[in-house]
Amino acid sequence: MTRQSKATTTSDVSVAAASDDIAANSLRVVRLARPGDLPALLALAAMAGPGMTSFKPDRAALEARLARVAATVEGQAPTAEQGYLFVMEDVDTGEIAGVCGLEAAVGLDQPFYTYRKDTIVHASRELNVWSRMLTLSLSNDLTGYSELCSLLLDPKWRGHGNGALLSKARFLFMAQFPERFGPHVCAELRGFFDDEGQSPFWQSLGQHFFKIDFDQADYLTSIGKKSFVAELMPKYPIYVDFLSPQAQAAIGVTHRDTLPARRLLEQEGMRFGSHVDIFDSGPVLEARVADLRAARDSRYLTANVVAPASEDGSPVPATPNAEPYLVACLGLEGFRATLVNGRPERRAFALSPLAAQALGVKTGDRLQVLPLKPPRAEAV
Repeated sequence: MTRQSKATTTSDVSVAAASDDIAANSLRVVRLARPGDLPALLALAAMAGPGMTSFKPDRAALEARLARVAATVEGQAPTAEQGYLFVMEDVDTGEIAGVCGLEAAVGLDQPFYTYRKDTIVHASRELNVWSRMLTLSLSNDLTGYSELCSLLLDPKWRGHGNGALLSKARFLFMAQFPERFGPHVCAELRGFFDDEGQSPFWQSLGQHFFKIDFDQADYLTSIGKKSFVAELMPKYPIYVDFLSPQAQAAIGVTHRDTLPARRLLEQEGMRFGSHVDIFDSGPVLEARVADLRAARDSRYLTANVVAPASEDGSPVPATPNAEPYLVACLGLEGFRATLVNGRPERRAFALSPLAAQALGVKTGDRLQVLPLKPPRAEAV
């Protein structure tokens, strides 16, 4: 674990098709965070529960992170410090509804620890007995991976595709600027907690080595104090059979509040491999950046800003076969993405004046366009 992690605490992310009023009446955009967003970010961070390692309600830490975003965009940050933080803003009110992050490369300045699931086979020819046993080994295998992190949506903004926009806008950004990221990306998800808010995995393993509670260990890693992990964690593989039945059952299990966010990531090509979190054993999803749906299927089309009403004042009929699309303008510092209903027409994509204004584009400008959801045959 590093300054990253626990990709979400959202509990009801909706990926249902956006209604027409998303584009017409209540548009949201995802953009890079800036210093003026600090009060809103602090308010959002206060909503985060245990396990949200990368987004704590710590003013100094958030100020430093915003400064790091600015240095990254300006090309002044070393690779180990490069990171991005995005906010979702309501166009009408300016309210910040959510936040999400991207780290360019984890584990370069501070270790990025995970447990790697392995299998060990023991055999005795004399007794004609053999056994296959699952083990957990402390690992830095994901060093250099880019990371999706810090996804948090204000509960009152759930639904209408807001969670999907917030999560998936980052994939559009990575597709536009692949040179800014590593060849692989990961997302560390929140693990299983019981009805009392306890992690069976931590109770069966971590607390015996660290002698502190989960929240304290989680906080120390969030502020970069991680030397205790290498100092106190066992150096040899841990046999899973030695853990409690509850802990064994929790390995690689996603927290119920995080399942919708996991589905969003899996729609974009992320998959659970062999790594889990060292504290709560939440799954780590992985992918090659080049294999992500946004990198593979994004189209770059020309904006066509269409008036919302005909010349005689009658409503313009809805676009036939319209479906929700993620749409982003092109550019680094001015990156903005939104969700609209539409359909590509040849080499153009129609936008309402409101959507065009929100994205900062005009007719003739280039857009990045991707259907909100993959074709049904590809959906997870």
